[in-house]
Amino acid sequence: MEKVSPQTDILIYVVDDDPVVTSLVSSRLEANGYIVRTYAYAEECIAALGDMPDVIILDYYFLKEGEIPMNGMEAFDEITRQFPEIPVIMLSAQEKGEVVLEFARKGIADYVIKDTDLIDNLQMAVKEVLER
Repeated sequence: MEKVSPQTDILIYVVDDDPVVTSLVSSRLEANGYIVRTYAYAEECIAALGDMPDVIILDYYFLKEGEIPMNGMEAFDEITRQFPEIPVIMLSAQEKGEVVLEFARKGIADYVIKDTDLIDNLQMAVKEVLER
C-alpha cells in the first residue's frame, strides 16, 4: 500500500504501546494528509520533542515487559514542562470521571476513549484542536 503524500505540514505524534491502535490511528491521519510519527512509549516521544509536533496523541497507560514505563499523566507533565504550547490529546480506555477530571484540570486539549468510535472521535478531536 502506497502512502499518501502529506497535504499539509502538520506533524502529529501518536504514542501508544498497542501496535494495532498505532497503525489504525496513523493510517487514518496519514490518509487525511497529516505527517505522522509513531512512538511505542512516552519516553521516545519526549526525546523527539525538538521536532515540535503540532499535536501529540498520547496513550494513558503503557505496559513494557521488565520495566515500568512513564504513564500518560507523567508524560503530559513532562511535555507541558518543556513545550506548554503543544496540545496533547489523551487516549485511554479509562472512563473514570476522576481521571478525566484530572486531565481537564491539567489542561489536556482533549480526551478520547478507546472504544468502537475511536478513529472517528480522534479525527474530530484533532480537527478541533488544530482549529483553536
